[in-house]
Amino acid sequence: MTVLLAATAATLFGLGTYLVLQRKLSRIIIGIALLGHGANILMVTSGHRGNAPIIGNGPDGDVADPLPQALALTAIVISFGVSALLLALAYRSWLLTSDDEVQDDLEDRDVARRGAPDVDLEDMGTDAEADVDDVAADAAEVGP
Repeated sequence: MTVLLAATAATLFGLGTYLVLQRKLSRIIIGIALLGHGANILMVTSGHRGNAPIIGNGPDGDVADPLPQALALTAIVISFGVSALLLALAYRSWLLTSDDEVQDDLEDRDVARRGAPDVDLEDMGTDAEADVDDVAADAAEVGP
């Protein structure tokens, strides 16, 4: 049973990661929800050994750890709040653009087009201020 739950958690983590890397906001929201469900299954599975944590239910040494269950309940509440926020953002994005595709930021495109400034590592000494000045000078040469 534990292997089945571990495989289920691994599958949920894999599918969630795949969906979070997509460009559609609806898929990202579903991916985050799957990641949360995978984490909950993993936490409940880790504390599933022993009897129910009720006093007088059995021997004291054979009691399940109640902490993973409490953490899973807390994670459910947090994931519900995150999902509600993301759904509100997705609805607002749909109203503004009539599409749920995540667009690139214009500044990100400019930075990607410019690239990193060329810095010669051999010229950089141990003086931190000189290093910062060299990087700033190289960045000024590249320009916008």
